[in-house]
Amino acid sequence: MRKIELLSPAGDMKKLKTALYFGADAVYVGGKGLSLRALATNFSNDELLEAVEFTHSLGKKIYVTVNVFGRNSDIEEAEKYFKFLESIKIDGAIISDTGLMYLAKTVAPNLPLNLSTQANTLNYKTVEFWKNFGVKRVILARELSKKEIKEISKKVPDIEIETFIHGAMCISYSGRCLLSDYRTGRSSNRGECVQACRWNYEIREKGSETAFMEMQEDERGTYIMNSKDLNLLDYIAELDDAGVCSFKIEGRMKSEYYLATVVNAYRRAIDAYYERGEKYKENPLYQEELKKTAHREFTTAYFLGDNDRTVNYDDSQSKGTHKFIANVIEGNNNREYAIIEMRNRFVVGDHLEVLSPSDSFNKAIKVERLENEKGEIVTDAKLVQEKLKLYTDIPLSAGDILRKEN
Repeated sequence: MRKIELLSPAGDMKKLKTALYFGADAVYVGGKGLSLRALATNFSNDELLEAVEFTHSLGKKIYVTVNVFGRNSDIEEAEKYFKFLESIKIDGAIISDTGLMYLAKTVAPNLPLNLSTQANTLNYKTVEFWKNFGVKRVILARELSKKEIKEISKKVPDIEIETFIHGAMCISYSGRCLLSDYRTGRSSNRGECVQACRWNYEIREKGSETAFMEMQEDERGTYIMNSKDLNLLDYIAELDDAGVCSFKIEGRMKSEYYLATVVNAYRRAIDAYYERGEKYKENPLYQEELKKTAHREFTTAYFLGDNDRTVNYDDSQSKGTHKFIANVIEGNNNREYAIIEMRNRFVVGDHLEVLSPSDSFNKAIKVERLENEKGEIVTDAKLVQEKLKLYTDIPLSAGDILRKEN
């Protein structure tokens, strides 16, 4: 069976390590410029070098987004950046702009080239063109059905196909929206999108200052452009059959807890698919896991070919059943306690749940004893980033996460 690559976002070094710890085969990151997530922390050149070395030391891959739509003023910077990326031996530069793609091929001939989803690739002739150009991988537009993806793979077999399988979606073609520019002056095409599509709006009758149309869903307005979140966890077999080699999770600006939860769920589901085939879907654990972190209502979008309703008219808020309580920074091997770093308040007597790639996953810990770094007993843990000793006989390792049901 062909190996599926589970590809996770990573907005900074800590998130990169979290994604890889929880089972991602590869990560994609952005630099300080020329990336469509300008509001994420992102990586300096020195940090990118560190990230590449760390990722490769685990036998995993790292891709770098250079998916801004370039202006004349970007060309000189891009030329230097492509040469730098080639020198540190990343596994692929993700590019959307045709001119920047040509520049990268010219100035950094050994740099592997991936075509970004922002290029909105929808047909096999476009894929064939980019293959002949020298592109190694095409990240298809989200607007394709499984039938269309499979046809592309069959028509152009000698190129890698990547597609998004989970996360937030644009209400327009990715990267082609000007709503953020119009409302705030912050360009979505330059990585500064404020997601104005998710704000609540009211429609007013022309010529009237007071008469509103009867379409508001609640007192806050109606969310007429607010997309649901993509979720294709139940369609691993179909994606595999369609020729998709890399399953991509959206979210370079998402939290460490979000990445751990989603990567862990897909890692376990993909591994179960290898073992049991389509029967992996009989285990409800994986979908339940995805609900434990912030998410909007889920959709399969265009994948099944029936254009599942992608707009959530009722609400733009993300919801989850659990909250992030603490990171485990030192495990409890050969001792009675693990050292944790606080993220949200909890008290003695609470039941915490373990999020881990190990067999401790989903095990419950009743908090019976806590100590601070001075050895003092703590009954109410409420200081963010405080380090505490948590006494438990449940095996915990550095990198594990503790959470609690809301």
